[in-house]
Amino acid sequence: MPINSSRGLRNLFGARRIISDRIKRLVNYRIDEHLRELYATVDRLARDHSDVVEDMRRRLADLERRYNKMDKLQHWTANELERVIPQVAAQESQLESLCEKIAAVPVGDQPQIDESRSLIDEIRREHSQIKVRLTAVAQYEDRLRKLEDRAE
Repeated sequence: MPINSSRGLRNLFGARRIISDRIKRLVNYRIDEHLRELYATVDRLARDHSDVVEDMRRRLADLERRYNKMDKLQHWTANELERVIPQVAAQESQLESLCEKIAAVPVGDQPQIDESRSLIDEIRREHSQIKVRLTAVAQYEDRLRKLEDRAE
């Protein structure tokens, strides 16, 4: 009996080792299978992430290009507006002058009308001279203020 029992134990241990090896291979196979699925998912997510990042970079570059174009256009428009404003003001002044000239004049004799017009023209010349002088005074005061600010 001892010979059979040692042989039986050996067979039992051999069977145990075979079963254990098969279970290990089965577990390893299942783990490898799950890891392959996991790696495939990670690869797919990495590709998706890369695609999204590339799309965002492309969109950002497009927006930067459009912003730079609009910024240049806005600067050009602002410069044109600054250039045109004085011209529009001059046109308005000329239009007002024309309106005053064609305004209805009370009936009178020609010498009175001519004298009135010359008086109005003289008043306008004096008025524009006063404007020029006041502008010069304002500029002079501004320069004085700046010099006083520097001196302090």
